[in-house]
Amino acid sequence: MIANRACDFSPPLSTASPSGAFATVTVTIPNFYFFSPSLNPNIIPHLPIIRHRSSSSRRLLRRLSFSRNETQSFPQPFTANSASHRTRTFVEHVAGTKESPNQTIEVYDFGDLESARNDLRNVATRRVETDVEVREIEDLPEEWRRSKLAWLCKEVPSHKAVTLVRLLNAQKKWVRQEDATYICVHCTRIRENETGFRVYRWMTQQNWYRFDFGLATKLADFLGKERKFTKCREVFDDIMNQGRVPSESTFHILVVAYLSSSEEGCFQEACSVYNRMIQLGGYRPRLSLHNSLFRALVSKQGGPSSDDVRQAEFIFHNVVTTGLEVQKDIYSGLIWLHSCQDEVDIERINYLREEMRKAGFEESNEVVVSLLRAYAKEGEVEEVERTWLELLGLDCGIPSQAFVYKMEAYAKVGDFARALKIFREMDKHLGGATVSGYHKIIEVVCKINQVELAESLLEEFLETGKKQLLPSYIEIVEMYFDLGLHEKLEKAFVDCLEKCQPNQTIYNIYLESLVNIGNLEKAGDVFDEMKNNGTINVNASSCNTVLKGYLDSGNHAKAKKIYELMSLKKYEVESPLMEKLDYILSLVRKEVKKPLSMKLSKEQREVLLGLLLGGLRVESDKERKSHKIMFEFRGKSQAHLILRQHIHDQFREWLPHSEDEDIPLEFSSISHSCFGFYADNFWPNGRPEIPKLIHRWLSPQSLAYWYMYSGYRTASGDVILRLKGSVEGIEKVVKALRAKSMECRVKKKGNVFWIGLQGTNSGLFWKLIEPHVLEDMKDHLRPAYEAVDHDRD
Repeated sequence: MIANRACDFSPPLSTASPSGAFATVTVTIPNFYFFSPSLNPNIIPHLPIIRHRSSSSRRLLRRLSFSRNETQSFPQPFTANSASHRTRTFVEHVAGTKESPNQTIEVYDFGDLESARNDLRNVATRRVETDVEVREIEDLPEEWRRSKLAWLCKEVPSHKAVTLVRLLNAQKKWVRQEDATYICVHCTRIRENETGFRVYRWMTQQNWYRFDFGLATKLADFLGKERKFTKCREVFDDIMNQGRVPSESTFHILVVAYLSSSEEGCFQEACSVYNRMIQLGGYRPRLSLHNSLFRALVSKQGGPSSDDVRQAEFIFHNVVTTGLEVQKDIYSGLIWLHSCQDEVDIERINYLREEMRKAGFEESNEVVVSLLRAYAKEGEVEEVERTWLELLGLDCGIPSQAFVYKMEAYAKVGDFARALKIFREMDKHLGGATVSGYHKIIEVVCKINQVELAESLLEEFLETGKKQLLPSYIEIVEMYFDLGLHEKLEKAFVDCLEKCQPNQTIYNIYLESLVNIGNLEKAGDVFDEMKNNGTINVNASSCNTVLKGYLDSGNHAKAKKIYELMSLKKYEVESPLMEKLDYILSLVRKEVKKPLSMKLSKEQREVLLGLLLGGLRVESDKERKSHKIMFEFRGKSQAHLILRQHIHDQFREWLPHSEDEDIPLEFSSISHSCFGFYADNFWPNGRPEIPKLIHRWLSPQSLAYWYMYSGYRTASGDVILRLKGSVEGIEKVVKALRAKSMECRVKKKGNVFWIGLQGTNSGLFWKLIEPHVLEDMKDHLRPAYEAVDHDRD
């Protein structure tokens, strides 16, 4: 007898009578395919169905006592057009620097992420069955196997990761794939999806394991719904590595899981999975998923890049070609993205405007401002004036950025007086000039070398008390350099250091000015200051500047030292300088050769230990013969922005050569066997671990970099350190800290441990690591207890 029963997404397991009949549990997982006009939109997708082939299924189903309320199911339907959706979901994006409350904000609404989640239930799809076959406990002929399997199902969910692996390893002699699959499915039934993943991961490491597409799909979908995107991605990659294409539900859920996270890099991963969903799987996602991804794209921090435009165009193309409705905010957002590019595609913008009109949408205030920006970059004054009048006609107020764009347009055609007049009009309309307004007008005035006017505008800017003065100082210092006004340049440089954070660009201008006037002694001191300061550091430009000065003055010894430094950091020497340098080296008959074998210095090893404790990743090839370090920094963290420059300089010889002087938030080392020690100890099996001998390696310098990379000072002034790994590993770290006379407390949140040092313990910790903390980070990281003693001293 076959019993069919509609149930939730995670149906309960069925077991058979002692008769020993074989039973198959078939779980039908919805596979979300393309929306076809031939399908009835009111059709609800098939829910999971359990087919029991045992006559005693119902009785044994009751024995397992899995209630309907305990199963996992899709969220309740929530349409994208509901009122609550419209009122509580939006994206605010300000073009440029944040300004006063009078500034108009560009707003785009592409639908809520919740709508994309709920489409998993409401979409009309083509169904693909994914079968997970498990043999019921009472079907097993051996009594000992039945009892042991039942015991494991009870014990496994109650243990943490390390103990769970030990428990399963102890059963290796008798556990088979069918048994492990049963345990994994049982864990998903009782909503212990993370435990199910650990069992699955243990299975994949056994020599008897054979890939099970149904189990992988079921597990990936459940993990993704819980927003465990890292584990969901692991299972997703397992499916891909087997040469199989994941189901559409898995693609959809993984994209939504990535979009739900605010962690660095998750948006890029969401785009990657979305692209593969269409290009590899041939699927046609629902409109809400397109809109959610587009909304996240427009609300991304920082100026949109050309890659962002390409991704947005790809989303737009997919919406159009699948016959879905293109919403007004999609047009507005795409026009905004194009207008932010260095090279504006006016034809494309006009095409989008025409399509927008055909769809019956009126151009909003945000679209008009985007047009103003685009025309200003092209220097089309007539179009700027026409668009300005159109903006006035909307009677929605003029945003501060519109004044900046208009100033830029007139500056491009050389009408600087008109640009200054527009700047003064900001007082009338906005009650005062904004930061971006001052930046633009000072830039405009400096280009025409109006020294007195630029100085008066900078003085006026300082009197307003507004921050972000650095761009204006750089413009004025560059003007002084072009005019040869070294004394004024030096005074502006000193003033800038008093009011702004140290900056490599302004240091390079000052350094070049010193070399030009022949003050090589002071230039050498400034160069050394840059090299020793992790916030500033030297680059190829500063090295070539000093090298030119030493070569021109005949100081060959110092020139060779600069060349050796450039060789170590893989900086390219300018051609005219290289010719002189070759002649000098030939005179002394000595060549500067790069070492044949690369080795990490003692300081680099200490730094890596600290960063790896803080969560730095190591990636290995399949044979684990070559490894590379993945450096990742958070753009929102001021400490990370400072540390990034320092780390990039520390490991420059280990990084791939790049002409781009801008350091990205994420970069990786070259692949090298030298990193094998760190891969084996900190990232065995591709997962973070704490080495057994970590207590021997916790030097003050490694602790300092651990604190700078993933620690922080609390509001009460205590020290908190973040750490991932096993409980045993955490205990080793705690014991090592106690051996240094520092008591600490440990708290676990998710899969992350937080080690807290409070009161005098934080002071002891700080005294231990302070000599190794970067100078510009000390004020941000100094604990309260130490701060009191510091002030008294």
